[in-house]
Order: sequence, then C-alpha cells, then structure tokens
Amino acid sequence: MCGIAGALIFSSARFRVTPSYITGMRDVMDHRGPDGVGLWISPDGRVGLGHRRLAIIDLSEAAAQPMSNEDGSLWIAFNGEIYNHAEIRSELEELGGHQWKTDHSDTEVILHAFEQWGIDCLAKFRGMFAIALWDSNRRELWLIRDRIGVKPLYYSIHDGRIVFASEIKALLEDPDQKRAVDEVAFYHYLSFVATPAPSTLFEGIHKLPPATWLRVSARGDLHSSCYWDVWDHTHSLAGATETEIADRLLEELRTAVRLRKVSDVPVGVFLSGGIDSSTNAALFSENETQPIRTFSIAYDKHYQSYPSELPYARQMARRVNAEHQEQLLTQDDLLGFLPDMIKSQDEPIADPVCMPVYFVSKLARDHGVIVCQVGEGADELFLGYTAWIRKLQLQRLEDLPVPGSLKRLMMAGLRLSGRDASYPYELLQRGIEGRPIFWGGVDAFTRAAKRRILSPRLRTSLRGLTSWDVLDPIRRRFEESAWERSRSNWMTYVDLKIRLPELLLMRVDKMSMAVSLECRVPFLDHKFVELALSIPESVKIRNGQPKYILRKAVRGLIPDEVIDRKKQGFGVPVEEWFLDRLGAFASAELTQFCDQADFLDRGEVARLISERKGWKLWFLLNFCLWWKQYIAAETILPTAELSAH
Repeated sequence: MCGIAGALIFSSARFRVTPSYITGMRDVMDHRGPDGVGLWISPDGRVGLGHRRLAIIDLSEAAAQPMSNEDGSLWIAFNGEIYNHAEIRSELEELGGHQWKTDHSDTEVILHAFEQWGIDCLAKFRGMFAIALWDSNRRELWLIRDRIGVKPLYYSIHDGRIVFASEIKALLEDPDQKRAVDEVAFYHYLSFVATPAPSTLFEGIHKLPPATWLRVSARGDLHSSCYWDVWDHTHSLAGATETEIADRLLEELRTAVRLRKVSDVPVGVFLSGGIDSSTNAALFSENETQPIRTFSIAYDKHYQSYPSELPYARQMARRVNAEHQEQLLTQDDLLGFLPDMIKSQDEPIADPVCMPVYFVSKLARDHGVIVCQVGEGADELFLGYTAWIRKLQLQRLEDLPVPGSLKRLMMAGLRLSGRDASYPYELLQRGIEGRPIFWGGVDAFTRAAKRRILSPRLRTSLRGLTSWDVLDPIRRRFEESAWERSRSNWMTYVDLKIRLPELLLMRVDKMSMAVSLECRVPFLDHKFVELALSIPESVKIRNGQPKYILRKAVRGLIPDEVIDRKKQGFGVPVEEWFLDRLGAFASAELTQFCDQADFLDRGEVARLISERKGWKLWFLLNFCLWWKQYIAAETILPTAELSAH
C-alpha cells in the first residue's frame, strides 16, 4: 500500500517536470508510505512519477517504486495489492520472454503482465489498485482504478499537463492548481454526502471512477473506458437450491479472505461484533497456528442510538482464540480529531464513522499490525440494512397501480401542511416522475430541502438541477444489462457505483492510511460480488429478514447469538453529542461560515440548529470545515481548544 503522484507534460507545453515538483506532491502524502520514497523523471522532463512506500509484499529494495521493466520502456507507480500475483507470475514464467529482478513483487507482475497482454491484463488481476503506468514506446500514460474503487486516484488537467495522485492534497502542491468549489458537485454532495465520480468538490480536480482506465497521449488526447461491470459477469442461480448457494458463497468468501492474508508483514482483523466482521475473523483464523489479532472500538458510556457491541466482539474473539485489543472513545476524541479528520479526507466524507475507523486503525498500527481486513460491502450485497428493507416495502407500495392524480393530491396536502421538504413528499414525487424511490444508501437532503438550505445565489444558478442526473446513466445500464431487474438488485448496483467507492471505501482508505495502515475488503472481492449479484432476490431476502442467505451460509461458523441479533452497524452517537459540546461547536462554525461564504441559507441553517437536526448539521459541518481548511486556507482550532470549546 502506498501513495503515488506524477505528471505528464503535453507536447505543446514548455513546462518541464523537476525533482522538487514531484517530491513536493509525493511527500505531502508521507503517511501513505513511511517505509521508503522513489522518484523517476524521463530524460526529456515530460514525465515524472513519485512513490511513497508502505512495504507489505516483497520488502526488498528491488521491489521499490517507481519500477521499470527490463528495457526501461515501461515505468509504474502503483498503490494497492494484486492478491493473485504469484499465480500470474507463474503463467508469465511459463510463457517466457520476461526478465525478473524481484523475488515476489506484485508490482513487477503488473509490468510484465502489461508487456504480455496490454491493458487486457486487468482481467487477470484480483486485488485493489490505483496504477499510473508510462509506456515510453507508445508515449502514453495509463491511469487505472480497481473494479470496485477500493483505492482512489485523482487527476487534474491544466496549463498543458495532467497531474495525478492518490490524494487531492498532493495535487494542491502544484502552484498552478486553483482552489475553488465545484458548485454542481456541492449540490450532489447534499444528496449523497460524498461527491460522485468523476467530480470532486474542487473545481477542475477529478477522480477516476471505479473499474475505469484513462489513456493520455503525449499530445494530451484522452480516452477512457469502463473495463468491468458486474452485469457482464453474472450467471443466474435461479435454478440452484438455497443450500447450494449458501455453500458457494462461503467457499468464495473463504477464498477472498485467504487471498487477503497474503503479506510479508503482520495482518489483523477489525472486529465490531456483527455478522460481517465476525465472519472475517472466523475465516481468517482457519489454519492459523498462532492467535490472530483483532481490534474493536466502542464508546465511554451507553448511548441509546448506539449500544455497545463489545460483548459480541469479545465473544467472537474468544471463539477464534484471538489476541484482542479494544479502545473506548469519547466526545473529546471526536472534537480533538476533527482538524486531522478534515485534512485527511481531502474532500468531505460526511460519515461520522470516519472517527472510529481512524481510531481502530491507529489501535492496530500501535500494536504492530500493518494490514487489517474489514467488513465493508456485505450489507450492500445482501440487503443488511433495515432502512433498505423499509425502502423495498415502500417501492412495492409505489409500484401498485395508484392513479397519479391521487399521488398529486397527497403531495398537495403535504405541501399545504408545510411538509414539502419531507421524505414522503420526495418519494411521491419520484414515483410520479417514474423513478425508483431508492437513490442510494444515503439520502441526505430532499430536493425541496436542498433548495431551502442553498443560498439565494445557488438557488438561482442551480435551478433545474437534480441528482437524478448522476443516477440516470446508472439506471439505464441496470435496465439494459441486469439479468434480474429486481428492486434489491437496483439498490445494490447503485451503491456499488456511488456510496461504496466514494463514501464507505473512501473513509476506510483515508482514515487507515492516515496512520499508515492498509485495509483489505474480502466481501468486495470482485469474484464474490459477481456471485452475490447472481443470486435471485427471493433467496437474498426471506420474510423481510436482511441477509437471509448470508446468515444461512455462515451459521455454524460464527455464534448464533451474533447471527440472530438485531442489525446495529458501525456507528457514532452523533445525535447525543449534538445535544452537547459538538452541537455548540457546530453552531458556532456554521454561523461563522454563513458570514464568510455564500453557499448556505443563514435562516435555514439557524432553523436546523434550533431544532437540533444532528445528522443534517453533521453533513453541513463537514463541508464548512473543508471549505475553511482547503479553500479559505484558515486553520481549524487546535485539538485542545476544540475539546474545551
């Protein structure tokens, strides 16, 4: 796991890459790679690659990056892991014609695989990756992001060059990179609490979407392609029995976990006490001769919104004979962490779970573990959220042949009662427009609520904009390609495209890499995802029970108490803390923000503060602190002042 940065100067530009230019971008990401640094600049000064190394596979100096092939025609800077690199290397060795300089580097496997098969080599990779590869023979730069989007890759095109990096803060080291808010992206942020690719909240800075490569010629010509979509790799399991499907799921997941144990440094498991992390721990412990390492986070007291899961985590740790570590977090921990959280995120990732992810990552790193497995993805693949079950039920009601005139009458009633910004109103409106009611796992502000929260200037400039613009191409692809166009498959598919890569996986990447820890995601192994999307809806859910088939698959592997208990999820007691000092801090920051910038309606912000709408205030607070840090270049209060605020 590493941090990469680089640039390609187009043929028409007079600018040249210098060592200081690349190292400035590279070293602002030192947290991503404390174990070594690398730099390569082409003889003509047109191309430069920088690398910060977190050594995990092949710790030798021979495996350092940037790395070239044997004749220097290909150069690579790579962030991630190719878990099946040994298998691909064996295939390449049988084919012959390749000279190897490392013992078992997955980076070198990528180089020789590209030599052998070109960009089609991606089909062979089982892993997570963000790759920058320069082909000097063809004078082409390739930027590549893994299928699910576990690893981020950002780029900006300006002043006759393309600049790219693992983090936005590296791009901001370029003195010609402007800092301005992309206001359309801000509108979509208010919908999804993350910015859908290819946009970021920085105008002119983009992120490569998952499963996408971008080819850039020396002249500056760009061509991009989506090289993988789950619907091209699913095979209906409608004729299989539940037992057969459950057995296949468990075996594929066992393979995914085993592959993610590949490492030359210590590996552990985040253990929350739920089905997903407990399954990870159980499968990880198989065939281990030494106790595995598990790590858990909880809070200093009982909160109604988030009861402690530690008893379940401890039960699971005992079951697998783990060496278990845990930590209790407080409101002070969150307040003190906010400045570093905003800096680490680069752009708002408005999920408060960033806080416990950071602290559990730090807990693991402080105990000598360099890699951890995490449970993201299972809820999205198997409908593990109770809110999703409710949305399914609502969609079934919406699908009933109710006259549009009646729906409009209901909307009029809500409007007259002042509830036109409510979710019932929004869902009725989506139904009348012929759109699904599920727009993603996070549905932050309704259309009317966004118009209320936006400043008068933005209400005018963004008039007519809808976040369906983001979802429409995803919906069309779904309707054209899904073998079963079920409501639940739509929910999974849209979250695979937006919420998972740009919110959940982004929070894991940014928070774990802030402490130089690599996180791996077995449930989002692309082969496992393909299998999950091959399962009929009728098997995934039974009698409204979330994760029905996954529960069946892991029964006997983990305790029944863990399988059968009510879904809780990895959370933060935001509502309670907003009634305390977090609320006072947010009120002060948001009020000041309204004085300084013209993005939010002051009156609506004041209303949310007075009504103590904790979650909505958290979304807005993340944006205003980001603006303060990255656009206004102001300092967020130091830790001690925040905690005492």
